[in-house]
Amino acid sequence: MDYAKLTEVIRRLALEAGDKIMDIYDADDFDVKVKSDESPVTEADEAADALISAGLRAAFPDVALVTEEQSASHSETANTFLIVDPLDGTKEFIKRRGDFTVNIAYVVDGKPQRGVVYAPAKGRLFYTQADGTTVEETGDFAKDSVGATTPLKVRTPDNDALYVVASKSHRDQATDDYIAKYKTADMKSAGSSLKFCLVATGEADIYPRVGRTMEWDTAAGHAVLLGAGGDVIRFDDHTPLTYGKEDFANPFFIAYAPGVELKKA
Repeated sequence: MDYAKLTEVIRRLALEAGDKIMDIYDADDFDVKVKSDESPVTEADEAADALISAGLRAAFPDVALVTEEQSASHSETANTFLIVDPLDGTKEFIKRRGDFTVNIAYVVDGKPQRGVVYAPAKGRLFYTQADGTTVEETGDFAKDSVGATTPLKVRTPDNDALYVVASKSHRDQATDDYIAKYKTADMKSAGSSLKFCLVATGEADIYPRVGRTMEWDTAAGHAVLLGAGGDVIRFDDHTPLTYGKEDFANPFFIAYAPGVELKKA
């Protein structure tokens, strides 16, 4: 893979998809449908999916592509693939809460190698560079030129005063019970893959997820966190969270900054 080209393409497609999403988000009304698994899907999901899929297939025709909105058509997985959630946080989008993201990642042998997470309503753009390190870009997000970037590195955690981030729409008692095992200084809630990015920036130390997610929900955020020195492991046995599973379903997991004294479930 030409990682310089990959970075350029996924950054641009994420920004273009974000524009399309915001056009619909800012409209007076938009259509919401219910998928077979009873999760919501909007015209923004579908428009962003079509744009990103076309762009990735044009740029990387020989790389397998998995997207949330087309996942039912994937009968087998590959060792190397691109994986997309065109609008992560659809519930946040519908409620106009802003915590939704565009996610594109590249996976090799079960591990996310590169990724981009763009939160268009919040004006935050995170991605891995060609060398695998993660940056947050600021500025006007021009499609063909990169603005000012800040290298990201996870915080050195204080285990007597940890910063925890948890899901906004999927918070439950099991999550609270696990968080209670830690000494916390601050707790915040966020939607979508932004939670991985908050650990990557040092705004949080740990993000436990005791709930259902799919690979397209997590791959890009996982890549962003890896590039900032963090990691993501399974909740049950603390082994690495891997990708390319037959049904694309994730086990529960913990995203964290090294130095956090992890607790068993």
